[in-house]
Amino acid sequence: MIRDITIGQYYPVSSLVHKLDPRTKILITFIYIISLFFITYLPGYAFVVLFLYAVISLSHVPLHFILKGLKGIAFILLFTLVLNVFFTPGGKVYYEWGIINITELGVKTAVMMGTRLILLIVGSSLLTLTTSPIELTDGIESLLNPFRKIGIPAHEIAMMMSIALRFIPILLEETDKIMKAQMARGADFETGNIIKRAKSMIPIMVPLFISAFRRAEELAMAMEARCYRGGVGRTRMNKLQYNKQDVYAFIVGGLFMIGCVLL
Repeated sequence: MIRDITIGQYYPVSSLVHKLDPRTKILITFIYIISLFFITYLPGYAFVVLFLYAVISLSHVPLHFILKGLKGIAFILLFTLVLNVFFTPGGKVYYEWGIINITELGVKTAVMMGTRLILLIVGSSLLTLTTSPIELTDGIESLLNPFRKIGIPAHEIAMMMSIALRFIPILLEETDKIMKAQMARGADFETGNIIKRAKSMIPIMVPLFISAFRRAEELAMAMEARCYRGGVGRTRMNKLQYNKQDVYAFIVGGLFMIGCVLL
């Protein structure tokens, strides 16, 4: 399951979505997330699914590669569905036992929340899958530049977010290696109750934290060796610039939001 987590990964292919300005993709992702919360009926979700499928097709990122990332949130998704189904009152009662009530509103809310969560994860993952860490850092910094006047460190925030996203797949790979090493020594992570499984994770967490601190120290030393002093006087090889395709993307994003509101 660890290998199936796609958060923070970049899928390098040549596509129309990859060529968009990172600022465009960040802003359209925010538009997409906000638009999801306007939808309360089935036609709206169908509209979002069609829009998302079209964007995925244009990005040339395999659909199965994106969907396998949902395995990492399977527990959260199941937990959300159970809470809404059993503890949301309202409408026709299908089943009642003590404090547990399965109602029409509960089932409808569970389906809507589950669908919204899936669409939210899939749509948001497209941002990191189609944008390299360097482009993402430059895009976030450029969008935060106007807030420098009120003392917000735009470059430092962008750098921290980029490093955090980049470290997710690295730490997942490290976790996978540690688990295989412990299993080769006879460790069992599959059997037993939840308390036993939690205790079996200790031999993984300790070396993982040590590895994370070691990587952080190596990164800090590498940045200092290259005379990194923040964003002051920093230049870029490729300057960000909006093109016609970015204008078209903003128009499509605006039409998408209007469609979600109307539906």
